[in-house]
Amino acid sequence: MPSKVRVYGKAQNRTVLGIVNAYLVMYPHATKADLDKAFPVELQDEGSWKSLFCTPAEWAKKNESSQGLWFAEKDERLHLQDGSEWIMLKLWPKENFEKAVSHAKMYDIEIAKFEAADKGFGAKGGYRLEYLNGYVPPVPGKKSNKWLWIIIAAILVLAGLLFALLGRKGEVVEVEKVVVVHDTLYIQQIEEIEKNFNAAEFEQGKSDLSEGAKFVLHDLAKVMENNPELRLRLEGHTSAEGDAAFNQKLSGDRAQAAVTFLVDHEGIDASRLEAVGKGSSELKNKENPLAPENRRTEFIVLE
Repeated sequence: MPSKVRVYGKAQNRTVLGIVNAYLVMYPHATKADLDKAFPVELQDEGSWKSLFCTPAEWAKKNESSQGLWFAEKDERLHLQDGSEWIMLKLWPKENFEKAVSHAKMYDIEIAKFEAADKGFGAKGGYRLEYLNGYVPPVPGKKSNKWLWIIIAAILVLAGLLFALLGRKGEVVEVEKVVVVHDTLYIQQIEEIEKNFNAAEFEQGKSDLSEGAKFVLHDLAKVMENNPELRLRLEGHTSAEGDAAFNQKLSGDRAQAAVTFLVDHEGIDASRLEAVGKGSSELKNKENPLAPENRRTEFIVLE
């Protein structure tokens, strides 16, 4: 079977964390029992682990030295659709890492290294997911048959119109085309990318993209490639230091930097993108107009 998801990682242990998250993307209804079955404790050669995953409450009871062996930070925890939260073991030396990589192939997950990660995307390493061979991950939520009923209704409407058409000899009847529009499956991907990209900050007075912003823009480009109807507006923002004219130009340069990266480095058609400078008119942190989080670029999906 061809691979469905590729994990780009920097550190070995975070690549394994990426593998587990790829599994949860592919199987959004997975339970803790499913996790233990998919990633058995046998992947670890050492230690007396009962599972590769524990609850935050179980982690809190461990001694300080043991706590450091787990991915316990808020952005590292695993969230299942049943509302439970899990912390994964962080200890993945070379031999165990290779076992995890080999094990991931069972779920059509492959591993590759993301080049930009070596240039400083976070001191603690990172990972990202790429969908391959036309694979579209399922959208989490309750399963619904609404589209089956819509299709059936459309067929009945067309059948009724056809019957009416055949029953009127010599009379021309114009049949209105029935179009069934499906849900856009990339909504969850867009929301996650938007959250990460909007958090990327600029250095004071500069419009250069950080490696973190480039990292997320690469993911955004993949979504745009898979959804050719998607159009975006990139909006640049500044904090309140400096004069208004300088901030207006700087914010426009920041937005344009993102557009240029998507066009020149990712091959996105420029007609699908627009850059707008907002200056310091829309502060993210209004209580502190000089705060670094105000120096940012955001993207908006255009209808």
